[in-house]
Amino acid sequence: MNSMNAPKILPWIAKKAGISEELALKLWRRAVSEAEALTGKADGSEYWGLAVERFLSLVEDEAGTSPQYALTPAPQLAWMWRHQNRMSMLSLMAAQNTYRFWQHTWGNMYPAKKAA
Repeated sequence: MNSMNAPKILPWIAKKAGISEELALKLWRRAVSEAEALTGKADGSEYWGLAVERFLSLVEDEAGTSPQYALTPAPQLAWMWRHQNRMSMLSLMAAQNTYRFWQHTWGNMYPAKKAA
């Protein structure tokens, strides 16, 4: 996937934040550029996570300056991204703990034979 390809959810985010899709696309491009500069690469989970987090932060900042913002507050989206990341990390931690428990139990049931 090209780093400049916008996420498919971009129009929805723009609408919810009360900004134009054109501005949202500019903010996305800025976010991926910053993520690439910070990570030194244009791919990988660290890069994409930083790009999305930065994009949502930029959208929130921009929504706060929008005239429409005074009428209807834009939703805060960065918290949702951080929450999703925390939930996925909990799944990985649970899997890792299950594996360690299984490995420990297996080791106790069938101890390795010591070389003579």
